Amino acid sequence: MSGRVNDVGGTDDWAAVFWDIGGVILALESVQSAHAEFVADLCDRHAVDATVEEAIETWRTTVGDYFRERDGTEFRSARDGYHLAVEAIVGTAVPRAEWQPRFDEIVRSSIEPVPGAPETIARLADRDLHVGVISDVDDAAGRAMLERFGVRDHFDSITTSEAVGRTKPDPAMFETALETAGVAPERSLMIGDRYEHDIKGAADSGIHGVAFGAEAGPAVSYRIETLEDVLEIVDGKRERSD
Repeated sequence: MSGRVNDVGGTDDWAAVFWDIGGVILALESVQSAHAEFVADLCDRHAVDATVEEAIETWRTTVGDYFRERDGTEFRSARDGYHLAVEAIVGTAVPRAEWQPRFDEIVRSSIEPVPGAPETIARLADRDLHVGVISDVDDAAGRAMLERFGVRDHFDSITTSEAVGRTKPDPAMFETALETAGVAPERSLMIGDRYEHDIKGAADSGIHGVAFGAEAGPAVSYRIETLEDVLEIVDGKRERSD
């Protein structure tokens, strides 16, 4: 069932709001800082014969190449990419049980939410809406981030690339989320920071894309400067981006 169109070109009958994690809930600069701290710790623990700056560049290159080598939208686990990067920095195989706990500890203590994300999620959860996640993350890592920010219990569904086996903009990601939520795409919003993956991917499945830092394009239904602006959209107070 489609929503009723209001006088600003939206609908006053939204059924679902879906969130990306990285860049929307999770501040990406805090992830970069956490990884840099882990690499420095790794160099110290293993007496790596390289500067921390060189090791960080090895980390970025190895992880980046790992994801670039995937076939289309196939899922590749970030933790496997990190494992390859650890080996590349140390110069020999390092058991996952040796580095993973320290990595998790540093990430857990260092990551920060995007300003306004926890508060907006909580306010949406108080409304008659399905609040969900559609994100290209490892399942356990994504859930741990949401727990860390105190918002896990506010989400009615969490759709991750690991669970689906594909990454955005593959239609399977959005279709799985819609099926889980039991909502129609035209009554749904997708908040994302990447145009092709989040916004156009959602629009291709009939979902209204909400651009938060994403580039402009015809698939953008709404553009917001702060996450709190999402509340104006669901209240029918925000004009569409035409």
